[in-house]
Amino acid sequence: MSAKYNKVKGYYDKDLWTISQVRNAVVKGWITAEEYEEITGETYAE
Repeated sequence: MSAKYNKVKGYYDKDLWTISQVRNAVVKGWITAEEYEEITGETYAE
């Protein structure tokens, strides 16, 4: 699990972040593409 996974998931679950913001977390290397899929329930496409 990435170091910032819980932070990103918490923000998304509380509707503080959009899917686009979670996608940006992948681009920045905060979470992995697999973690993106776990958090959002959507497939990550680059």
